[in-house]
Amino acid sequence: MNRPAETDARPPALAVHALRKQYGDLVAVAGIGLEVRHDEIVGLLGPNGAGKTTTINMLLGILEPSDGRIQIEGIDLLARRREALSLTNFAAIYAPMPGNMTVYENLKIFGMLYGVRGLGARIETLLDEFDLMPYRNRKCGVLSSGEQTRVALAKAMLNEPPLLLLDEPTASLDPASAHDIRARLRAYAGRRHCGVLWTSHNMSEVAEVCDRVLFLSRGRILLEGDPRALPRAHGRETLEDLFIHIAREPLAYGAGS
Repeated sequence: MNRPAETDARPPALAVHALRKQYGDLVAVAGIGLEVRHDEIVGLLGPNGAGKTTTINMLLGILEPSDGRIQIEGIDLLARRREALSLTNFAAIYAPMPGNMTVYENLKIFGMLYGVRGLGARIETLLDEFDLMPYRNRKCGVLSSGEQTRVALAKAMLNEPPLLLLDEPTASLDPASAHDIRARLRAYAGRRHCGVLWTSHNMSEVAEVCDRVLFLSRGRILLEGDPRALPRAHGRETLEDLFIHIAREPLAYGAGS
């Protein structure tokens, strides 16, 4: 994605400083710093247990950091929680919509929670954009995993957030649907000039969609850079090769140092 030069002093969509989460002697996130600018999709990569979900949960205010600072659009999350969280939204395969409500009911309830103006028209737009019109009155619990994913993504767009957090957003979709969703998300990010933090284990997807990637292992960020240039810079042919090597030999990249 080509980013236009920012002409104002607008802060980044997300700025994280020395973020840490510790449970007793276990350090889940070890003082990381990261930034997501507007008009940018950043991939947060790492093996299971690397600290990705813990980081996302702190960004969403679900977990309280042991130390550090989170700013969304320059607003401190701990000091002004409600205001900061109103500027973000989230979708993940492990956070399905309530199954006993219809697609429309879910979008309406979440839209009311976010205080979305013109909510009825906004829902109609999203139902159309995500090909959900045939399912508007169907309960989410009986939808296929791919259909549920589209509902979750529509929910994430309700408040047109300047910061979008996506945890494995296309994991349950077939290749054609996943390609379509990636195109929609890229278009949304460009149209709204928002920042996106995207986690995925699909390295082909990451190389296609992300402007920049961060490799996380054992709660530390080991590498950062362009997903198309980073592998060769570290002697690897593909992003997947680099991912596997980091997962197997994190100490070679500084984990634990």
